[in-house]
Amino acid sequence: MAVVALLWAPAAVAGADGAAPRKASYGATVGWAIAIHGGAGVIERGSLSPETDAAIRTTLSAALKAGEDVLAAGGPALDAVEAAVRVMEDSPHFNAGHGAVFTSAGSIELDAAIMDGQTLKAGAVTGVATTKNPVSLARVLMERGPHVFLAGAAADSHAKAAGLAQVPNSHFMTERRRRQLDSLKMHGQGAMLAPGSRTDELRFGTVGAVARDRAGNLAAATSTGGLTGKAPGRVGDTPIIGAGTIADNRACAVSGTGTGEIFIRVRVAGQICDRVRFGGQDPEAAAAAAIAELGALGGDGGVIVLGPEGDGLFAMNSSGMYRARASAGGSRETGIYADE
Repeated sequence: MAVVALLWAPAAVAGADGAAPRKASYGATVGWAIAIHGGAGVIERGSLSPETDAAIRTTLSAALKAGEDVLAAGGPALDAVEAAVRVMEDSPHFNAGHGAVFTSAGSIELDAAIMDGQTLKAGAVTGVATTKNPVSLARVLMERGPHVFLAGAAADSHAKAAGLAQVPNSHFMTERRRRQLDSLKMHGQGAMLAPGSRTDELRFGTVGAVARDRAGNLAAATSTGGLTGKAPGRVGDTPIIGAGTIADNRACAVSGTGTGEIFIRVRVAGQICDRVRFGGQDPEAAAAAAIAELGALGGDGGVIVLGPEGDGLFAMNSSGMYRARASAGGSRETGIYADE
């Protein structure tokens, strides 16, 4: 299992007395901030064509800007994460919305969740088949209730009643994802999904965002098509509050991507927040510990984490993560590979 990589974490600074460098305060950045991801996995240099690399970075930048614009104008973190995730749901480059992976039955089933760190309100949906932007459905459910979690046809019916855009299931399908399903059926699940295999990307591509607004409120949102060739009705970590998505002003906001079944067992997102809130750890250490436990159980993937202060950080035990972050301080970065 790969070593946990912490990307864009606080820099080291020299001690005043010339002693060994120490970590800079995680609270070095105040004001609004946002971080996004488009999935983590075996994403090594040379694995993407120059055209695909550029297209993914362009979409990440567009998604980041959608969230930045909300926050810079004084808007709420919830609006920012929803806006960023919607951009990625509409892109064929990620496993969410248009471009999502196929179930074993040849259909598309989508999951999403969103959470407000100020009120601890949350909305989650699974098995969505006709709602164009599942993250917006999760937002409507969170705000209008009365339930936190809806599944399948009931979720789409809720979206229709709320006036959210509906599309045929074919809207989400792409030929690239269909070829992946065909290849999976030909070679078998075990061969195709072995860690480090050429098609390890079948497991990844989930999108997510975490944000902090000017008022200091946190929010998180995550959206996915799940696992290529999954059984119809399978539910991963994305829509499970505390597994793949969480936001709590008293701790942090987290969105994850990776081996969903193990994310659920480790309770990755909730564990990170608990380590911060009850264990006194900073978000960087908490994220590293949770990803290490994920890896110890044979899982891989990554998380984006944002606290009440500081820039967003990224932790993973894979060779790459589609990612970007920005803050009121003027920083703006995008990345794909673990070594950049």
